[in-house]
Amino acid sequence: MGRPTGHSRGYTAKREKIIDTAVELFAKKGFAATGIQELADRAGMAKGALYDYIGSKEAILIEIQRRVLEPLLTAARSIAEIDLNPFVKIRLVSELLLVSIFSRPEHVWVYEHDYRQLSRARRSEFRDLRKEFESIVEACLIEGMRSGALREIDPRLACLQFLNLHNHTYQWARPDTPWSPEDLSKEYCSTLFHGWAAPSGEVENLEQQVESLRPLLVSVR
Repeated sequence: MGRPTGHSRGYTAKREKIIDTAVELFAKKGFAATGIQELADRAGMAKGALYDYIGSKEAILIEIQRRVLEPLLTAARSIAEIDLNPFVKIRLVSELLLVSIFSRPEHVWVYEHDYRQLSRARRSEFRDLRKEFESIVEACLIEGMRSGALREIDPRLACLQFLNLHNHTYQWARPDTPWSPEDLSKEYCSTLFHGWAAPSGEVENLEQQVESLRPLLVSVR
């Protein structure tokens, strides 16, 4: 996020630190159970000064949603625009989502658990961004069916299968987890592709292609 007009780099750095502190508290206690005074105490500043940096408690939750969604969508859009085998696209989006979860587990926890604490207008804004990500997955599936790589399936149902398999990873993913995002994406996609693939839907050198395109995932780390 760019620096607000009229504010110094020091202001922006302090604001980012406050949001990082809030993420820790929200992930531990929940958004609703965390008070502004508690956040101010943890940040080492007066309650009034805290408002100068964040504006409101909801503003912090909005920023957390943005930190998760915006880099995820930026990378997903880039993947969607490349002329690739649909299996490769889905595999890349899969790893992208898992890298996002592993890179910011506390952010993702707050993102998933406290989403409904946003005002109706803000919920609608972020719901639209979530739907855009889902539409990218669905478009890859539809492209795969049209190319003959995937059998004819309901793209919405297949998208939900994809999301359900990936999205709950945040509940148990930890730094000491023995599997990397790359490991999990390979296994998740192997399971999904075996169910979705048409008889002639195998793709050669899938992992080699993914390896060459992995720099597209850097923005979410």
